[in-house]
Amino acid sequence: MRIFTAFWALCALSLCAQAVFAAPAGAPSFLPVTVVQERCVPCGFDAVHAPYEVAESPVPANGVDTAVLASLQGHGMEPARPCSDAVFIRRAFLDVIGTLPSPMEVNFFLQDKRPDKRAVLVDGLLARDEFADYWAMKWCDALRVKAEFPINLWPNAVQAYHRWIHDALRGNMPYNEFAKALLTSSGSNFRVGPVNFYRALQGRKPADIAGAVALTFMGARIDKWPEAQRAGMAAFFSRILYKKTDEWKEEIVCLDPKMPDAPFPATLPDGVTLQIAPDQDPRAVFTTWLTAKDNPWFARAAVNRIWCWLMGRGIIHEADDIRPDNPPVNPELLAYLEKELVISGYDLRHVYKLILNSRSYQQSPIPRTNSPDAEKYFACYPVRRLEAEVLIDALDGFGGKGESYSSAIPEPFAFIPEDLRTITLADGSTTSAFLEMFGRPTRDTGLESERNNQSSDAQRLYMLNSTAIQKKIENSERLRALFQGAKGKPAEVVRRIYMNVLSRPPTKDEMEAILAYSRTPGLLPRQAAADLVWALINSKEFLFRH
Repeated sequence: MRIFTAFWALCALSLCAQAVFAAPAGAPSFLPVTVVQERCVPCGFDAVHAPYEVAESPVPANGVDTAVLASLQGHGMEPARPCSDAVFIRRAFLDVIGTLPSPMEVNFFLQDKRPDKRAVLVDGLLARDEFADYWAMKWCDALRVKAEFPINLWPNAVQAYHRWIHDALRGNMPYNEFAKALLTSSGSNFRVGPVNFYRALQGRKPADIAGAVALTFMGARIDKWPEAQRAGMAAFFSRILYKKTDEWKEEIVCLDPKMPDAPFPATLPDGVTLQIAPDQDPRAVFTTWLTAKDNPWFARAAVNRIWCWLMGRGIIHEADDIRPDNPPVNPELLAYLEKELVISGYDLRHVYKLILNSRSYQQSPIPRTNSPDAEKYFACYPVRRLEAEVLIDALDGFGGKGESYSSAIPEPFAFIPEDLRTITLADGSTTSAFLEMFGRPTRDTGLESERNNQSSDAQRLYMLNSTAIQKKIENSERLRALFQGAKGKPAEVVRRIYMNVLSRPPTKDEMEAILAYSRTPGLLPRQAAADLVWALINSKEFLFRH
């Protein structure tokens, strides 16, 4: 019966969830009906759509905007309007730390009158512990941090690898040093975290290793390269030795101490052939070339990956498929970010700040063009679903209780405390039905495409009719506290629920519709509040980044 109650709530309230089915052409489907109808007729692109956007940008343009605007003008497109403060704080929290802002944080930001408050917010988010938690999750996807088949790192190695990645991000390790540590470290995979780069592979042949290196640090898939080029790069990884120890599943990764009889050739991806001396570490030779300031692959792949993670698609798309016949949609933007990364000393947070503080990132998700290429050329902020880990953490945050994760295979048995957030899970093998349903990557290949953020019928049915979701709402201590704190004032209950779930206050029309629904004969106030929560968490405004 619960699904019918939720459907009646969705239909009766005329809220964001209803707009999933009712938004007119040209408007994002998450917009509330009452807001969408403010669109100008017949042009449809000149009105300001409250509460999602504002008329004038509150931030100055930077080099990112110069490149993006020039590209848009060349394609006959206008950039979207600036997003509102309420949209920006939610977006920035989700994109930077994978976490929804608290109502207190939203209220403080909305009331802040400082002209640079958005830049201050960005700086604060980049300094928070959750930044390392969330971005370690992203990098663990790319670096295949997984205990079980087919990667088979095993739990001890997973914890060492994840801890090293997390600490490197928290300490803002320069990206060239990050890559160097991963490519040249030697030692026990249980004690020297970065050596697990060479363990987290489905194959250990030099060609397999070269493929993982190219994918991770060059954004390239070498299976599309000519055979001679692949073999030439594989030679740099031909002396890696794996040695077992007496400790269960531990391995030493190092350079084979048995020197070759004479120098041997290895060819860099740019076609230059080198002679590797017997006493040289060929990994170090390759890494020196890779991280050189004039390297045409390294910085480009890094900034393209960051742009993809923040903006939903790469300047070169897909972010790990860089090749001559897949050109960037905005070469000037890519060159600008690449140059900034090198000039900054490979400071990734510098690149984050450039993007996050740009007008291009702070655009509304509502395009001002009918072109289907609006997102491709970054004419608006792309609407996309929350990652599985972020979504379940958001639901748990409101429900007041975390998830219970465990992994019986491989031994030893692993148990994850319920107060540990899902974005902090080290092991890609530690999973759940929810994470699998909502597209968490398996971490088998390191490809971006392993993560599936597309919506499905199964996901919609789960959100509408799940006993687990029902219990989260009905047993929510947060809902109980805000209900009691409102002291019997229905409008205050509605406002607090909106701030907790959507990170914004309700519009006038939304408030009127909800209060009218709450007066339904026989409907208890607490049940009306629970129905409102259920309706909002099923809305695209909650489920999607915007």
